[in-house]
Amino acid sequence: MSKRVLIVDDAAFMRMMIKDILTKNGYAVVGEAENGLNAIEKYTEYLPDLVTMDITMPEMDGISAVKEIKKNDPNARIIMCSAMGQQAMVIDAIQAGARDFIVKPFQPDRVLEAVAKAMS
Repeated sequence: MSKRVLIVDDAAFMRMMIKDILTKNGYAVVGEAENGLNAIEKYTEYLPDLVTMDITMPEMDGISAVKEIKKNDPNARIIMCSAMGQQAMVIDAIQAGARDFIVKPFQPDRVLEAVAKAMS
């Protein structure tokens, strides 16, 4: 059975890019969310094997969403997505429980490497 992924990013274009990389490589994208609040709801609804989470979003940022998801499911696998130059936020994300991070613009090889690492 293919691994199920929830993609969270406020930019539809970024969600589409990640979805494209993952679906071409055998992953099933079960849902998408455009902010942290939606991410928590969809995580509870779909219980995906993995979440790709943007850091900077309206309503609730990715780090707060990671903390909430991890509170409800300590085994949640989450990869953070950040734009260049957000190193401090990446450290916060890892401390909040993210397994890895990928930097925008996405390099397909790096996305797949991070996903494989988070799944292992």
